[in-house]
This record gives sequence, C-alpha cells and structure tokens, in this order.
Amino acid sequence: MKLRPCIDIHNGKVKQIVGSSLKDEGSSASENFVAEAGADFYARMYRELGLSGGHIILLNPVDSPYYELTKKQGLAALSATPGLLQIGGGITADNAVEFIDAGASHVIVTSYVFKNGRINHTNLKKLVKAVGKEKLVLDLSCKKDGDDYYIVTDRWQKMSTVMLNGETLEELSDSCDEFLIHAADVEGKQNGIEESVAKLLGNWAKKPITYAGGVHSLSDIKALKKLGKGKVDVTVGSALKIFGGTLELDEIIAACK
Repeated sequence: MKLRPCIDIHNGKVKQIVGSSLKDEGSSASENFVAEAGADFYARMYRELGLSGGHIILLNPVDSPYYELTKKQGLAALSATPGLLQIGGGITADNAVEFIDAGASHVIVTSYVFKNGRINHTNLKKLVKAVGKEKLVLDLSCKKDGDDYYIVTDRWQKMSTVMLNGETLEELSDSCDEFLIHAADVEGKQNGIEESVAKLLGNWAKKPITYAGGVHSLSDIKALKKLGKGKVDVTVGSALKIFGGTLELDEIIAACK
C-alpha cells in the first residue's frame, strides 16, 4: 500500500472540493481549499518526496469556458515532472496521445468509456489502440444506490447502470493498467472512508488499484490497509496540511508503509 498524490484542478486553480457538489452549470463546486500555487508546484513537491503514480484531475468539461485554463495547469504539472503523474478529465481516443506526449505516465478515463450509462466497448478499444492498455487507467468512481455501488460519469454527476463489483473489474482488467476509484458520496467530506468500497477492492485487487474519498485521519489509513488487505493504494486530499487540512504528507507515507 502506498500514497498516490493528487492534483485536482477546477476553473484554472488547484483545489480540493466536495465531489458531490460539483456542477458543470455555472462551473460551481463547494470548495475546501483553493491554492495560490500552481499545479507544477505540487508536482515538484511530490517528486521531491519520492511519490509517483498520482493523478491530476481536470474538473471542467471540455466545453467549459474554464477548460483551457484548467488544461494549461495540468500540462504545466506534467511538463515539470514528466513520467511521474497520470492525468484525467475529458480524455478521449482523439486527445489521449497529446497528454502522453506532454509527460503523463497514463491517461485516466471514465465518461468516454461509460457512454449513455453502459460500457462502450468500441470507445475502450479506440483508447487501447491510441495509447496502449499499459498507459490507460480506468476510473470507476462510484455512488451507492440501495445496497450496491454504481459507476458515475461526467465528473460524478451521472449514474451509470454499471455496477462496481468483482465481475466489472474482471471484465475491464484486460483493457487497462490500473483502476482508480473515487467513493464519490464521501469525496472531500473528511468523514471517513467508504468501507464497503474498500473491502470490495481489497477482495479483488488483481492489478494496481487506488481508492480515494473521505480520508481524514491516520485511523482511516489503517482501516483501508486492513480492508484492502494491503493491496489497495490511497489518495488523500482535503485532509492534507498542504491543502488546508491537518495531516502531514510524511506521516501518511509512513502509515501506508
């Protein structure tokens, strides 16, 4: 288990937001933290700490008036630390190579693969052809509906009909290098992890997989390590001191070990 760092960018600024509050209309979100420093500052910090495999998420849709500002920040982070970080947000088969060429180790994709609430195998094949499955991360971020979790798309705003379970992970595992899962119901709320999601991921965990959402204390890290059987990596955002929280990066890194 290791810490996967994150850089979330919204309206051209590095931010930590409440995931469920994000709205494309009006480019609004409930903000926990807005950084004065640019995305490249955080990328260099992660490199100096020996962290890798983290993700940059562009939180504006491509048709947003803020998208180019947000993209510019993401590209600056990639340029500052080539090969260190992954990037997601508006990725398609048509633009994926641009981000790889800009320095991304992987591209992260949700909405392009889960079109109209279902897995779009044609688009998935196009992505694999464009960059290779070894450079593809599938983001299976989810929300709970009844007793089950379903993959959400379009910046966590739309529920799909695809259930997050072992069968889905198995089906998609041959088409990607890693999985990233934001537990969107708790994302940015610092109220604890979604234990059912963590357990599900730990029970499967046949390839690299990262959990994000709700971490606010070292006890959450310990719980995730136990539920994930030490095989699920973690992302911590709003709880970090660098993003206005109380936890130091060093203590999270140590707790993961």
